[in-house]
Amino acid sequence: PAGGQSKEAKMKAATAKKGKKKKWSKGKARDLLNNAVLMDKDTEAKVRKDVPTFKLITTSIVSDRMKVNGSLARRIIRMLAAEGSIKPIVHSSQQLIYTRAIGEESDAEEEK
Repeated sequence: PAGGQSKEAKMKAATAKKGKKKKWSKGKARDLLNNAVLMDKDTEAKVRKDVPTFKLITTSIVSDRMKVNGSLARRIIRMLAAEGSIKPIVHSSQQLIYTRAIGEESDAEEEK
């Protein structure tokens, strides 16, 4: 071969690693939520006290603030709406949006 590398040298050069191999990040691990799936007496008392004071009440907000799962949050919203503690704004199949019942709440306190 005229002035070039031998076959062995070419193979060695082709198979040699060029620099360090890229290290892939492991990604950020999401911390798992430990939300309650059943309502106990403490949770019920906290819900009845706090949720009717929220300005905006949705499944995700109740779930996040009360540390309960989504299906329990929907049940809580349904329960409070039946009692009249909260009033509906939007009631679609995808999203339930409620707000505090201001007028009815003050009337109920005056009667007592």
